[in-house]
Amino acid sequence: MRTLDKIIANIPSFSYITRMDSNKKQLIRFDWAIKKLLRHKANFAILEGFLSELLQEKMTIKQILDSESNKETADDKHNRVDLLVEDSKGELIIIEVQNSKEVDYFHRILYGTSKVITEHIQKGEGYSKVKKVISITIAYFDLGQGEDYVYHGTNVFKGLRKKDILSLSKRQQKIYDKAWTHEIFPEYWIIKVGQFNNQIQSKLDEWIFFLKNGEIPETFTAQGLPEAKERLDTLSLSKEEYKHYKQFLKRLQDIASEEYNRSIEIYFEREEGREEGRQEGIKEGLQSEKAATAFRLKALGFSIEEMIPITNLSIEELKQLFDTSS
Repeated sequence: MRTLDKIIANIPSFSYITRMDSNKKQLIRFDWAIKKLLRHKANFAILEGFLSELLQEKMTIKQILDSESNKETADDKHNRVDLLVEDSKGELIIIEVQNSKEVDYFHRILYGTSKVITEHIQKGEGYSKVKKVISITIAYFDLGQGEDYVYHGTNVFKGLRKKDILSLSKRQQKIYDKAWTHEIFPEYWIIKVGQFNNQIQSKLDEWIFFLKNGEIPETFTAQGLPEAKERLDTLSLSKEEYKHYKQFLKRLQDIASEEYNRSIEIYFEREEGREEGRQEGIKEGLQSEKAATAFRLKALGFSIEEMIPITNLSIEELKQLFDTSS
């Protein structure tokens, strides 16, 4: 049985929403920055730094492409935000921040990558023109089951008997400048922000610390973080931008509150149901014990009247018991 603490722990984490009045330097949430600030070329260094640390290669953004799922609505219950990036190699990168739990989220990731692939190939072009897609999810909820906080998935073709990994032919390697089949297929990254324990072991951990806590300590040197610390300061926002940002945070708080209340309600409904079931089980168990006693007394020659004070069953109950068993 899941404890109440575990249920609460799985509610979307908006840990730094309420820090707006603290003395620490207030940095803009990464998802709002994606929606409003990181689309500008002047801020590409922030995204390039994040991608470089995650993918472990020097990333250069060629352009930001439009994403229809990035539309903002007042009644947005999930408040997801995503960004479609084309890098200097022509590969497409989806960066998505998801704040609310969705049971079919893995299917939605698959659909999203498939949609990007089909939308970015021209009619009549050969299949060799299919672009490589990298999908990156920053999840502020418990996505799937696993103890780690960063997961990486690729399509690897492994031999059933020889256990070897299928590679491209020499000619294919030369044409496509790739060695392995998985380099053609989409790849997926999932960052489970709430699972991160704030222990810094790599430059990527510095980024995840920022994603979780909204802070960048002076000792952090990961690519893109110095620029993020300078340009994502809430003090740099205009009055109108700050007003919209506060509304954005309020919407996140509302989402978190709804998730919390719904989880608590479900938990107690289940507990009440279990308690009711336990009581019913105890009652049925007592009745079964009384019935067994009655049959033993009958075998010893006791009359129904003599059984009443011993079993605490009524005459009607005893007669029905024996009539049913005959």
